Amino acid sequence: MPADRIRVEVEDRALELSNLDKVLYPEAGFTKGEVIDYYTRVAPVLLPHLRDRPLTRIRYPNGVDGPFFFEKNAPASTPDWVRLERLPAPGSSKGREMLDYVVADDLPTLVWLANLAALELHTPQWRVGEHPDMLVVDLDPGAPAGLPECCGVAIRMRDRLAEDGIASYPKTSGKKGMQLCCPIAGGQPAEVVSAYAKRVAEELERAEPKGITSKMAKRLRPGKVFIDWSQNSAAKTTVTPYSLRAQASPTVSTPLTWAEVEAAVSTRRRRPVRQCTAAEALARVEKHGDLMADLLAGGPEVPT
Repeated sequence: MPADRIRVEVEDRALELSNLDKVLYPEAGFTKGEVIDYYTRVAPVLLPHLRDRPLTRIRYPNGVDGPFFFEKNAPASTPDWVRLERLPAPGSSKGREMLDYVVADDLPTLVWLANLAALELHTPQWRVGEHPDMLVVDLDPGAPAGLPECCGVAIRMRDRLAEDGIASYPKTSGKKGMQLCCPIAGGQPAEVVSAYAKRVAEELERAEPKGITSKMAKRLRPGKVFIDWSQNSAAKTTVTPYSLRAQASPTVSTPLTWAEVEAAVSTRRRRPVRQCTAAEALARVEKHGDLMADLLAGGPEVPT
C-alpha cells in the first residue's frame, strides 16, 4: 500500500484513507486528517440531521482555494455498503432524470465522504419518500448589513412563525448569514410550504421595508437582509447543521441559542454572534449537546 494511504476500521467497515496530511484550508493549515477527525467527533449530533435525506456534497479535492464541484450522484468508487437511493433529480445540470443519491446514515459513510474531501454537506427539507418535514429560511445580509442585522430579522421571523404555532431553531450559515429551521408536519407538498414561507417573508418586508427584502434581485439587497423563502422548493438544499464550509478557515454551520441571537441585538449587553470554527463548534456541542435536536421531533402543518 502506498505510504500516503492507511487502512482503518470504522464500525466494522474497512476504509482506506489517503493523503491525511494534505492541507485543505491553506490559510488555517487545516488538513484532510483534521477534516476527517472533525466529522468523526461531530457525528453523534450530525448524523440525525443527515439520516434518510439524499445528500448533495461539495467536494474540494485540492483544498478550498482550488477547483470544486457539486456531487449528487454516487461516484463510481462507492463501496457496496453505502446506502444509495435512486430519486428524481429536478434541474440536473447533466439532464439526468434519476440519480443515485448517497444517504449518510452512519459513521463509516461520513468518514468515507470526508476522505473524498466532501467538505460541505447539503440536504433537502424532506426525507426519502416523504413530503417536507422542515421549513427553512435563509437570512442573507447585503453589505453593510451583517450577522447582527440577520439576528434582528431572525427574532422577527421567530415571533411571526410562533403566531402560527411553528417553532424555529437558529444556526449560522458558516459563511456570512444564518438560517432558521422549523419542524413541520410531513403531509404537505413543498409548494404549500414554500408559498407559506413567501407570505411570511413578504409580510415582514412590508413591516420593515428599509431593512428586509423578500425579493431575489441582488440590486435590492444592499443594507438589507434577504429572507430567502425559496429554500423550501423540492429541488433546493440547505447546508446541514454542523457541516463544514469552504471558507478561509474551517467554519461550521453552527446551531445557536435564542439567548445568543437576542444578545447580538441587545442595546444594553450586546454580545456579537460570529461564524464558529470546527474547534469552536465541537466545544459548543460538548457544552450544549445538539441545540437542534427538537427539530427532529416534528411539528404542525403550515397554514394554507
